[in-house]
Amino acid sequence: MRILLRALAALVAAIAVALGLLYLLSNRKLNRTLTVQDAPPAIPTDSTSIARGRYLVRAITKCVECHGENLGGKLFIDAGPVGKVWSKNLTGGQGGLRDSLTPAQWTAAIRHGVAPNGRPLMVMPTTSYTVLGDDDLGAIIAYVKTVPPVDYIPPKSFLGPLGWFLYTTGRFPTLTEADLVRHDGPRAAVPAAGPTAEYGRYLTTIGGCTGCHGPTLSGGAIPGMPPGTRPAANLTPEGIGHYTEADFFTALRTGKRPGGAPIDSVMPYRFTREMTDDDIRAVYLFLKTVPRKPFGNR
Repeated sequence: MRILLRALAALVAAIAVALGLLYLLSNRKLNRTLTVQDAPPAIPTDSTSIARGRYLVRAITKCVECHGENLGGKLFIDAGPVGKVWSKNLTGGQGGLRDSLTPAQWTAAIRHGVAPNGRPLMVMPTTSYTVLGDDDLGAIIAYVKTVPPVDYIPPKSFLGPLGWFLYTTGRFPTLTEADLVRHDGPRAAVPAAGPTAEYGRYLTTIGGCTGCHGPTLSGGAIPGMPPGTRPAANLTPEGIGHYTEADFFTALRTGKRPGGAPIDSVMPYRFTREMTDDDIRAVYLFLKTVPRKPFGNR
């Protein structure tokens, strides 16, 4: 019995040491500082640009999904032992960031996933937003500067033991997507807006479609979602090659598949329904050019 108790105590001590090490390593990784070398765009003030920014924030980049309809921040990930994440209050109210951020800090946060203190932001879709063109980024910032103030001080996000483990061992790469993009150097030119596959690729990227549907858009389990969540659909021709253009419009506007079956509520059709006809058509044309992949072939 004594030997058993000693072995059990040693096991508990080893687990405690391992958890402590994971905590230290994940904190060190989360608290490191990054340097961004990216000139901020001009921030317009005209009504057309602000309207464009509102459209992007809602229908395309879908910032409102995480930051709330009023952009005041909210609890948007509650994953038990993985951790909890509260989005920032982007308004000018109490607890808001709007009036304290410079254009360079807005650029670092949106395009690079880097906070004003230089640390990586948690669960910021940086791999999508890093390709935002100057005009679109400027329009987004211009719109955010006009939204009504919201008084809300979000709690500090944190990782649980499982989150420490997943992040430290590289199994939670989307926690800090700042690790996955360059923070200097030129970016590709934004294609001309219009119903073309090339522009559809740009919209699909900044729209974060790969965040759920995977880097090849072939669908599968959605990273970070709780057990039981329906997997994302295969958007390659293998999955939706039978969709007509009208079917695709219906899916993004009403959340219905061909035949009328509802799309899972994870699909943000409450925002994609606001997309213009040309933008939906551009995305449809792009998806027709994506290489055919079996479901879940990420």
